[in-house]
Amino acid sequence: MILALRALGVGDLATAVPALRALRAAYPDRELVLAAPAWLAPLVELVGGVDRVLPTAGLDRLTRPGAAVEVAVNLHGRGPGSHRLLATVGPHRLLAFANAEAGHLDGPAWDDDEHEVARWCRLLAGYGIAADPTDLDLRRPATTGLPTGVTVLHPGSKVPAKRWPPGRYAALARTLTARGHRVVLTGSARERDPVARVAAEAGLPAEAVFAGRTDVAGLAALVAGARLVVSGDTGVAHLATGYRTPSVVLFGPVPPSRWGPPPERRRHRVLWAGGGAWPDWDGVGSHPTMAALGLDQVLVAVDEVERAVRADRAVAA
Repeated sequence: MILALRALGVGDLATAVPALRALRAAYPDRELVLAAPAWLAPLVELVGGVDRVLPTAGLDRLTRPGAAVEVAVNLHGRGPGSHRLLATVGPHRLLAFANAEAGHLDGPAWDDDEHEVARWCRLLAGYGIAADPTDLDLRRPATTGLPTGVTVLHPGSKVPAKRWPPGRYAALARTLTARGHRVVLTGSARERDPVARVAAEAGLPAEAVFAGRTDVAGLAALVAGARLVVSGDTGVAHLATGYRTPSVVLFGPVPPSRWGPPPERRRHRVLWAGGGAWPDWDGVGSHPTMAALGLDQVLVAVDEVERAVRADRAVAA
């Protein structure tokens, strides 16, 4: 059995897709098990190649997977906690970044500034396993009954600092609606109330609010069939990359060089006002690098993305 650890969220899983596919190719006759949160299982199916999910939330505990672990692969972090967690299942071999504190001196060195996709591909390359960092596409979900051709705005994030001010999402929704977009708003169940307030401010009907109404497969289906996605640096942005759905991604305070979509994909645009010091931030709400992004900048990026879509269609025709 090959056991990979990635006990994180949607974007984290999406950025590990090339590494997971490389493990599948490297060990075609072994069972490939992914230790990840159980709620991600429908999205894991859209990655392909993973035989089953071992429900794991964070680094508190790892259930024994039921068979001997030939190779454990740390796609979760630099250690030592994640290294030690994998050690509890007694793998014959551990593929992980070098970490002296965990007693693991094998493997490449960690690079804080590396893009998240490239990081895990480089880890595997250090052990002789080739991975293609451009292999990010996801399978389309079978979920039906959800609208297609909509423009998805995703105001939320687990990290408050990464949220664009909600009033600007409302203004963006009004402007795009006036331009002929059918706007819907997504988010988690706990974000339903603030997302509903954005919808009300934007003059959108209640049925435009999908926050808390879809599971991860439904969210993937919405994004896969969307006209456009606008979001912060969160899981929805990575779904847009995985489905090549046109997107505008607002970054701050983490730079797009670490989590952004591939620059060669013309249907995605990133906005970032970072690169400098922000000494006046009180640590509450949107980070100044998010607040610095104006509505006009986002609308310009939307125009650029839609021109790229039209150009692609012209070439295909």
